Amino acid sequence: MVELQRFIDDMRAEGESLDALVADIPDSLWAQPTPAEGWTIAHQIGHLLWTDEAALLAITNPDGFTEQLTVAAANPEGFVDAGAEEHAQRPPAELLADWRTTRARLADALITVSPGQKILWYGPPMKAASMATARLMETWAHGQDIADALSVSRKPTERLRNIAHLGVRTRDFSFVVNGLTTPTEEFRVELTANDGVSSWVWGPEDAAQTVTGSAEHFCLLVTQRAHRQDLDLIATGADADTWLGIAQAFAGPSGSGREAGTR
Repeated sequence: MVELQRFIDDMRAEGESLDALVADIPDSLWAQPTPAEGWTIAHQIGHLLWTDEAALLAITNPDGFTEQLTVAAANPEGFVDAGAEEHAQRPPAELLADWRTTRARLADALITVSPGQKILWYGPPMKAASMATARLMETWAHGQDIADALSVSRKPTERLRNIAHLGVRTRDFSFVVNGLTTPTEEFRVELTANDGVSSWVWGPEDAAQTVTGSAEHFCLLVTQRAHRQDLDLIATGADADTWLGIAQAFAGPSGSGREAGTR
């Protein structure tokens, strides 16, 4: 339970960080385009609200969420875009207030989930700690879109470790969703932490295939917020190199990502 609380606290902190970024911007800026084609700042917050609502439904009403899964399966991308679009049409103050309330309710609901219980989701079902990490990841990723739209530079935090871990854990999913054979061997992933000195490491020390670079750049890669050519990541091995071109830490179809030279 203590471990779960840590993940939830990190999720809350990431939400508060993004909240602070948009709380005082004028209403006109909510219509500012972001790097995600067709999505304004309002769409980004609307999407986070919509996804938090879905996660809350999955915890509190699994049958209701199962009905949503059936609808989503018919048109995955359109289903997500429609949710963002609907919320984006609301007055900014109302949208922000609803997002604040919903993400707080989600945090409270997550702490009640039994340790062994798995929550239904659009991808594989997941435990509460993984759900909290997934929500943190999405908040950070869509927050990056908003920061880019506002020309704001964000300071990396220790919370990136959660996102990097999720990025490593979803390696095989990235291959599967792209119709590729998953590698049979583990990779060694060595990332420079947010302090610029220490390292975060996954995989055996003697692994033949490796990925190295900064944690922030790895997180930008697995959330598809930057093209690998604009990042400091280095792959050794054919499979590791392929991974850097397809990595995604989010459920659903593979996205088109960002074009090279846009960061």
